[in-house]
Amino acid sequence: MAHHESAKVANSSNVIVATDCGSTTTKAILIEKVGDTYRQTYRGEAPTTVEAPFEDVTRGVLNAIAEIEELSGRKILDGDQIITPCRDDKTGVDIYISTSSAGGGLQMMVTGVVQNMTGESAQRAALGAGAIVIDVLAANDGRLPHEKIERIRTMRPDMILMAGGTDGGAVNHVVEMAEYVAAAEPRPRFGVTYKLPLIYAGNKEAQPQVRKILEEKSALVLTDNIRPVLERENLAPARNKIHDLFLEHVMQQAPGYKKLMEMAGAPIMPTPAAVGLIMEAIAKREHLNLIGVDIGGATTDVFSVFEGVFNRTVSANLGMSYSVSNVLAEAGLANIMRWVPFTIDEQTLRNRIKNKMIRPTTIPQTLDELQIEQAIAREALRLALIHHKSLATGLKGVQQERTISDVFEQQASGQSLIDMLKLDLIVGSGGILSHAPRRIQSMLMMVDAYEPMGCTR
Repeated sequence: MAHHESAKVANSSNVIVATDCGSTTTKAILIEKVGDTYRQTYRGEAPTTVEAPFEDVTRGVLNAIAEIEELSGRKILDGDQIITPCRDDKTGVDIYISTSSAGGGLQMMVTGVVQNMTGESAQRAALGAGAIVIDVLAANDGRLPHEKIERIRTMRPDMILMAGGTDGGAVNHVVEMAEYVAAAEPRPRFGVTYKLPLIYAGNKEAQPQVRKILEEKSALVLTDNIRPVLERENLAPARNKIHDLFLEHVMQQAPGYKKLMEMAGAPIMPTPAAVGLIMEAIAKREHLNLIGVDIGGATTDVFSVFEGVFNRTVSANLGMSYSVSNVLAEAGLANIMRWVPFTIDEQTLRNRIKNKMIRPTTIPQTLDELQIEQAIAREALRLALIHHKSLATGLKGVQQERTISDVFEQQASGQSLIDMLKLDLIVGSGGILSHAPRRIQSMLMMVDAYEPMGCTR
């Protein structure tokens, strides 16, 4: 009987431990099945341990899980191993899963032919897969060949996505870009021994030439064109390839990730890709339009689903610890000051913001520190949504009746998909929102930043 019972538990995941390795903090949660529903029962957190002196992400993971053990009284760890599956009511878990954005996340460079057509499609494909786009190179971006080569060489991305041209169109621009990449001989950010992963998702006619130029120089993968015709985007194949290569190459090189991948019972996902799946699932299940945000220490991710179309953008320079000075620079002091409910001189505010940047793991100790952080969060959220609106657009370059002078000014096609009057739900996550002392503060931060119209939950 006992044997039969344990087999039944092993087949169904009743107890799940999940971790998220962020840039600043590693969070762990315990999810248990209570009756027919899953509940988050306990949570623990610990500083992320990707950097020196530890240089091993699993230390922070074990520390966060140890905190859950203490709070729940359940024995989960056996030394450095997670006990799976459950042995009895108080020992082990059925599965361990993890997401990660530590070590700077997934940094990508994308190339296209026309910057606001295939360049923008490539950017959307990379962002949807959970990447940070560090540069968009295009045939018409105004940079000279040697500047492009120098840029590819100095940026050291984790991966490059090459797009350009519709299927059957001209190949010369795409081949030219491949030659620049080959000439730059780009080195990846982590790991000196392996070749840089490169995905080609452009005009299929150019595949043989691209293969000839780049096969020796990089770990080349060919996939379907992301813009087979101007009227249609086909981002899924490129997105899936990015995800696969991220696990195969980038994750293998980051400190301690090999161990983490062996511990987990499912592939590790980049945090933004996992949050994106959650947002898509909510929108699909409830049949609604939503905007979601995940505000972290280094980056802020914005997700939207409008009329079933999913978009994600990442503002890589807007965050609450590592990137807090950038929020000040972009928003301007006056915009932050307007949310601070007491008088404070400019120099003091600047000093407080700089202190947060050099000590990213500190949390507010006094009420005014909290109010200043929440003021900065409003501006980070506001700026990230403006950035999202500019990228979550219809396709540009689609045929419309117009004169030759309009062709170069593509404003009419490519309107933003974000319509605040049609918005049904705002979802917020990230330290500053989830750890606000009162829930109403989180709501007010999002309402002040997004200024929703009509009825929004």
